Amino acid sequence: MSTLARTRLWLKAHPLALDAALAAGVLVCMVAGSFVDPRGEDGVTWGLRTPGPASLVLMAAGAAALVLRRRAPKTVLACTGTVALIESVIGDPRAPVAMSAVVALYTVAASTDRPTTWRVGLLTMTVLTGCAMLAGPLPWYAQENLAIFAWTGMAAAGGDAVRSRRDFVQAIRERAEKAERTREEEARRRVAEERLRIARDLHDVVAHHIALVNVQAGVAAHVMDKRPDQAKEALAHVREASRSALNELRATVGLLRQSGDPAAPTEPAPGLARLDELAGTFRSAGLRVEVARADHGTVLPAAVDLAAYRVIQEALTNVQKHAGPRAKAEVSVVRVGPNVEVTVLDDGTGEADGPAAGGGHGLLGMRERVGALRGTLTTGTRYGGGFRVHAILPVKAHDRLAPEKGPA
Repeated sequence: MSTLARTRLWLKAHPLALDAALAAGVLVCMVAGSFVDPRGEDGVTWGLRTPGPASLVLMAAGAAALVLRRRAPKTVLACTGTVALIESVIGDPRAPVAMSAVVALYTVAASTDRPTTWRVGLLTMTVLTGCAMLAGPLPWYAQENLAIFAWTGMAAAGGDAVRSRRDFVQAIRERAEKAERTREEEARRRVAEERLRIARDLHDVVAHHIALVNVQAGVAAHVMDKRPDQAKEALAHVREASRSALNELRATVGLLRQSGDPAAPTEPAPGLARLDELAGTFRSAGLRVEVARADHGTVLPAAVDLAAYRVIQEALTNVQKHAGPRAKAEVSVVRVGPNVEVTVLDDGTGEADGPAAGGGHGLLGMRERVGALRGTLTTGTRYGGGFRVHAILPVKAHDRLAPEKGPA
């Protein structure tokens, strides 16, 4: 790092030292300017005129006040303006004491807002120029009086321009930081949503197939000795359910692959087209399932189709697990206006840890799926026994919702 750069950094870290140096420089300029005689016979001339004691005192007072210009800019402007006003009235020839007021006015304009700059700047220009013209020893049209007006105006304009640029740069920096925070928050939100979606898919896949495996394994164990043929059939269902679970898990995990990994499975996500196949898996496990559809061939968006399938799958899984061995389930899919309504009813007696008791994540996952599509889900026990799951899904997904991918 160069010496100039180090000096600049040190001055930024010590603003009072910088202001003291500025005050000393302004004092030197004012003293040097006091030797210039603007009213010589041949115009502006350099003379050996020595400033009067009063002028020296006023110049020293104005320069000393500038040391505190950052801490109290308006107070410093009042002090420097006062000494400049006194010099403009009594000085003959006049010393450039107004230079300290010009620097103080620039500081006020650079550190306050525009309305304050206008008010303070116009007041300073008017008072200093008016007093110099009306009460000073020089004619009102003297160039020294016009110089006061010009320099104070330029100081106010320059300070306002510097403040505006600083505010503009700060606003750009804040917008950039806000945009960066927004991108990070959006990335975290998308990661959280993706983790939640994968968790729902894994729950739906595992809960459904493991429930079927559990039922069929229980049947096989019960009839193994007396009915080996029926036990073999139950074990075949266990193997089929296990294979299906592995396939869906493989497809779900495939969604997490990176772009350079081997291609993930491309089989479409399950939907209502596979509703009969889904009902058949439960019938093979001993659950009586009736399906009624009145959706008139409605083509659903991928996200809505998958959500409807998963709601039915989870509801039937809950019936299989909690409704009792003699329960019967009824599934209906109906198109009603702009929505498709999915209802799953059962007449089982239920168990203490059933869905109505709030255990597990099945109902929560269904609510999250339906809520993500701006639909509604209602669940609860039925009068006389059983449980009811009713979902209303919009046929047209919301514009900002991308079709949700799921395992095959």
